Amino acid sequence: MGKWRAAIVAVLALFVLGAGAPFQEAAEKSYEVWLVDQSNTNGLAHGGTVSVYSGRDVTKQLSSARPVHVIDLGGATSSLCLARTGSVPVRPHMIVFNKADTHAALAFVASGHVVVFDARTRQPLTCLLTEVGAGGARQAHALWPTEDDRYLIVSNQNGKKLERVSTDYASNTFVQQPAATIDLAGCTTPNGVPCQSPVLRPDNAPICPFIASDNGPVFVSLRGGGMLVVDWHTTPMSIVGEYDATRIPANGCGFIEAKGTVFGNGGGGTPANLDQFSVFRLPMGGYSPANPPNTPAVQALFDDDSPERDAHGVLASAGEHHVWAGDRDANVAEVFDGASGAHVGTVDLVSPFSADPTVDLFAVSPDHKWAFASTRGPNPLSGDPHSSHGSDPGMLILKLTGDGKKGTVEGLIRISNVDAGGVQRADAHGIRVRRTD
Repeated sequence: MGKWRAAIVAVLALFVLGAGAPFQEAAEKSYEVWLVDQSNTNGLAHGGTVSVYSGRDVTKQLSSARPVHVIDLGGATSSLCLARTGSVPVRPHMIVFNKADTHAALAFVASGHVVVFDARTRQPLTCLLTEVGAGGARQAHALWPTEDDRYLIVSNQNGKKLERVSTDYASNTFVQQPAATIDLAGCTTPNGVPCQSPVLRPDNAPICPFIASDNGPVFVSLRGGGMLVVDWHTTPMSIVGEYDATRIPANGCGFIEAKGTVFGNGGGGTPANLDQFSVFRLPMGGYSPANPPNTPAVQALFDDDSPERDAHGVLASAGEHHVWAGDRDANVAEVFDGASGAHVGTVDLVSPFSADPTVDLFAVSPDHKWAFASTRGPNPLSGDPHSSHGSDPGMLILKLTGDGKKGTVEGLIRISNVDAGGVQRADAHGIRVRRTD
């Protein structure tokens, strides 16, 4: 019986080992990377593209990987927006998925459109137009889904409004809710002071909204510095936390959750604040309209306003052990301990693949072994006047090591959109990972 038992064990071992590779490959195929090119569809003054890559292709083929699908936003998407809103979408900027990964939502920063897609068929389902706001402007800069998939929160940047869209993904019903909107230029905080004021919060253009995993309030970064924390459950949405520009830096577009806290950043790239690299963090909870300003307290982690620094995208490693804050001007990522907040290292993003990648935003594979970053082009369409100029538009591929404390550049997938005059117009920006299992 001993020999038979050994033989059976050996056969089972061979079977398991042989089956391991297909099982592993199946796991590696279980996500996609969606990359947004802000440049216009060739020959048009609107549109753009979204390239969809297989996670397995990107991590196996690296620089030679090609998209499994390209969504031409100058086609069905533009036609839908024209029919629904009377105008075409311009400058696709930020993209998110709902929590079930069945739908994608894309913000068009120049025209103010928001388009929702069926993520599986890649087809646009609805097109909405943000409200007219400050000075007659409207811009959909960024958006974020609530954890219960009931709403999308939209940053109407130059309109200086925070808007809400109800979302029923099962029935593909998406409805704007003007009654929920906050006018960030004209509102008053719970402490009785103007939301926007020359000293406290000089420019309340909302940049990026973020909701943590507890489905708590939405953190809203502001172009001129300071921040508002908003209860999105109420109608209209209501302020439960107010921070001034001495506590929260300007131009933040990076929030990430780690170890029960929310990390945020502040950057440069605007004429009033060309150079800035700041990182801070706040607790996820403890917000109330009864609180005094700047409560709960901000923990400042890193600050550098020397030339050629510009904080932008962020990522968290497996287990939230480390947080990366990218610098699209210095071509590095500063690394922080997820628990203590201490600065623990710097990752150089310059490599033989690109001497000036100008990394903008990050996305991470579900197993947190890989990170992907959008890289800007030589003719940037946002974030100018200086910080967004890059040499190689596309997607940088990074392998994370040491619980995310370190990483190496493994490849660069280039995108291209050369106009009739021979000028490279491609300019990657929005990037997200979608689970497909």
